[in-house]
Amino acid sequence: METMELSDHAAPDATFWRGRRVLLTGHTGFKGAWLMHWLQRMGAVVTGLSLKPSTQPSLCHLLQLDQGAGSLIGDIRDAAVVRAAVVRAQPEVVLHLAAQALVRASYRDPVATFATNVMGTAHLLEALRYESGVRVAVMITTDKVYRNREWVWPYREDDSLGGHDPYSASKAASEMAIESWRLAFLAAQGVAVASARAGNVIGGGDWAEDRLLPDAVRAWMNGRTLEIRRPQAVRPWQHVVEPLAGYLCLAQALWQAPEKAGAYNFGPPPHEAATVRQVIDMASRFMTDARVNHNEVPEGPHEAGLLTLDTSRARAVLNQRARFTVSTAVEYTMRWYRDWASGSDPRALCDRDIDAWMAAA
Repeated sequence: METMELSDHAAPDATFWRGRRVLLTGHTGFKGAWLMHWLQRMGAVVTGLSLKPSTQPSLCHLLQLDQGAGSLIGDIRDAAVVRAAVVRAQPEVVLHLAAQALVRASYRDPVATFATNVMGTAHLLEALRYESGVRVAVMITTDKVYRNREWVWPYREDDSLGGHDPYSASKAASEMAIESWRLAFLAAQGVAVASARAGNVIGGGDWAEDRLLPDAVRAWMNGRTLEIRRPQAVRPWQHVVEPLAGYLCLAQALWQAPEKAGAYNFGPPPHEAATVRQVIDMASRFMTDARVNHNEVPEGPHEAGLLTLDTSRARAVLNQRARFTVSTAVEYTMRWYRDWASGSDPRALCDRDIDAWMAAA
């Protein structure tokens, strides 16, 4: 497996997180489950707030993260539920991942998407105004917050926000809410608030609909042909451990230097961006019967065709760089699913990928 050439790059520090009180929203989702597991293995005291898992199977359930007093099931669209969770958790650090995170689902229910992504974020930010112990809040949005012009240049944090589809637009709107609460209220209270923009995350344990590799795994493991909508679409694919490490390192940095608050892109270098076809070609090597039908005429509602990120700020301010190439990210992802299907412990599989990322330095 290939890794990037590295020097001494930033990594999550277990000594910082040990005993740290953390409120994590969205812990029953794909990225949230990975993050809760990582925090717990570093010794953090984590309270999760989320809806029930939306897929079967779910990584949250496989990792037994939905058991015990640290898992709260609730809807961030309910301000009282969010406030009660904040009071109960008494967090020092908040990591906000709860969202309606699917583009095609946002077309089916745009109002619920806006309610979750905008008002849910506003409810959490407002609750933090009344919690004196909070020092850091990292609010996760997406790489799709930028007004997509289908150009070849990577988007920078100060580029225009916007969105054609309801998901992208709702996340752009949540960025405006984050900036407003930071400037109007939370900075003065000593709470360092940042937004983290990352997308096209792959990794084992994702069973969401309309995502490339979960769709591929479902099709190939059931002997079906994978139907690809937009094989030439370009995205900044990255293994799930990459952005999660970025979020954790960002929180650590803000604890020491609140003036570093603001927006950050997390992703691979632009030359590592790949088309859907390239990623599927890589993934198919790990399955014995990987049949694919590439539909060259796009079907369904509008989705961005070309999207890459400029991660210069994360490199300069946080010393945060990608450690896995896209081919390594795909390999670890497919190995996770293959080994899980063969009976391997999902907790051990997640640990294997985290350890591999940490060792890449």
